[in-house]
Amino acid sequence: MREIYLDNNATTMIDPEVFNLMQPFLQQTYGNPNSLHRFGQATHKALNEALNKLYDGLGASELDDIIVTSCATESINWVMKGIYFDEILNKEKNEIITSSVEHPAVLASLNFLEKKLGVKVTYLPVNSEGTCNVEDLKDAISDKTALVNIMWANNETGMIFPIKECASIAHEHNALFHTDATQAVGKIRVNFKEVGVDYASFSAHKFHGPKGVGGLYIRQGLKLTSLLHGGEHMGGRRSGTLNVAGIVGMAEALRLANLMLNYENSHIRKLRDKLEDEILKIDDVSVIGNRDNRVPNTILASIKGVEGEAMLWDLNKNGIAASTGSACASEALESNPIMEAIGAAPDLAHTALRLSLSRFNTEDEIDFAAEQIKKAANRLREISSTYAYSPKEM
Repeated sequence: MREIYLDNNATTMIDPEVFNLMQPFLQQTYGNPNSLHRFGQATHKALNEALNKLYDGLGASELDDIIVTSCATESINWVMKGIYFDEILNKEKNEIITSSVEHPAVLASLNFLEKKLGVKVTYLPVNSEGTCNVEDLKDAISDKTALVNIMWANNETGMIFPIKECASIAHEHNALFHTDATQAVGKIRVNFKEVGVDYASFSAHKFHGPKGVGGLYIRQGLKLTSLLHGGEHMGGRRSGTLNVAGIVGMAEALRLANLMLNYENSHIRKLRDKLEDEILKIDDVSVIGNRDNRVPNTILASIKGVEGEAMLWDLNKNGIAASTGSACASEALESNPIMEAIGAAPDLAHTALRLSLSRFNTEDEIDFAAEQIKKAANRLREISSTYAYSPKEM
């Protein structure tokens, strides 16, 4: 059976070039970088080269810190909880502002701070396009605000948020600014210094790097209480033996992703738009967000008359891998925060289908996927109408 992967916002395949570069650090050059013997010392050149790639690829200055973590979820938790200890605990500030459609890693962290530690969390609404309005942030922020957290690109819709403007507003009120850049890095041009963020989180496996490695950008001069203690790794900011193979792989994946940005913005966007146009030919289907303000690979389609889990199983049976939204919230297939936030909450017969492409998808795959999605929608609607009943008939 033919298999086509359209769930790249959940995770991506490792680029073959990245995999080849990582291999020696798994079996030959496997020493602990903190060891004094030659096995450990042999990793240093590769680590330095990898860190330079990360700084260059993310637009960080040499005085900023890029700390390697296990993933964006760890980085996000670190920022949220570090801000609590550094800026809120026993201080005059007591508020964090975020959008209502952040990734579960952000929302769960803030729920913990709110419920367990008494932090005030303000959730900004989103407009019909699925992004927040700068004016809403201006109205909400005050001298009690310690941190503003706004994602760079949404993991479900792909919509790009106005983070440069939001960061500027935060700084005008002496608040810090963090962005979850996980869905932006490798898909659009990012430059942390240029947009003025204080902290930024990302994961390698979203841009054809390995799983289990990510990073946190910390602007020059900013403190952040450590989340992990136990050693002096990463300049004393994060303890734990360095994942040399992962760091090397992440850095090379970022380099390659940045080289491919023009391809992403032309060819992949063209394939995305072709798939979107075909899906929109199905009755009662709409797509969330202006395609010109989305990352080039993402579609979130609202399909009436089709139950979400049934759609996924039907597509999976026919070789198409897709999702109904964030993989980190996949246990709640019937709910979709972004749909609810814009006032289009799906019910049992109304689903949100997320399709996310990568540079490894082909036009032939997109043609096949479009046909299978059409067939699945029609097939499931027919089944639904066949078994429909009125409560009065029971």
